[in-house]
Amino acid sequence: MNGSNPAVRIRGLRKSFGSVDVLKGLDLVVPEGVIYALLGANGAGKTTTISILTTLLRPDSGTAEVAGFNVATQPQLVRQAITMTGQNVCVDTVLTGRENLVLIARLRRVAHPPQLAQELLERFGLADAGEKPVATYSGGMQRRLDIAMSLIGSPSVVFLDEPTTGLDPAGRREVWASIKQMASQGSTVMLTTQYMDEAAQLADIIAVLHDGVIAVSGDHKAILDAAGNADDLESAFLTLTKTGDLL
Repeated sequence: MNGSNPAVRIRGLRKSFGSVDVLKGLDLVVPEGVIYALLGANGAGKTTTISILTTLLRPDSGTAEVAGFNVATQPQLVRQAITMTGQNVCVDTVLTGRENLVLIARLRRVAHPPQLAQELLERFGLADAGEKPVATYSGGMQRRLDIAMSLIGSPSVVFLDEPTTGLDPAGRREVWASIKQMASQGSTVMLTTQYMDEAAQLADIIAVLHDGVIAVSGDHKAILDAAGNADDLESAFLTLTKTGDLL
């Protein structure tokens, strides 16, 4: 991390696609060492935000910094400090779990790839499946391997874009446990989700993205208070965004 800057800082971020304004002056700050959930319905701009922060898209205006580096003027330094796991699992299903990890470790020139692969297999509960082709893994196991691969190289900030999309309840719980364990090792995690229960399970800070800006952010109590003391986080979300898209 560069100095004492927060892990992520966005000021006045704007992005449009044709006549559609997706981000409309977005401001947010992600402190170091937290799990930060960017919550919003489909089409709210979550993936656009992550794509800008990971240097895959350029904003129309505003500034974004990750690990103290400007995403527009210092993209290479940003890429060296981060890792990203997208909505689609990116693993080689022909290789074993261990071979996937060793391959990425060698590509990133990390010391002792076999030893690191074994440590990650154990850490993510995949040791018993390490010698099996990934094609035989469940969806939750493949996603856990994907997340384990993203940690190779000790990134400062880990971006997870809707990490449990398409998983069954058991698979989602497996991935939640992996994310919590990852954060416990000191990584800053910024994830997007459209599931309120996921944000409630994982996040230290929840930010509700609506109409191109952050409607409210804070811990669970702050979200409930902002919605007028709603009974639960899901009803609070619906109140704040006035949408039924998550039902």
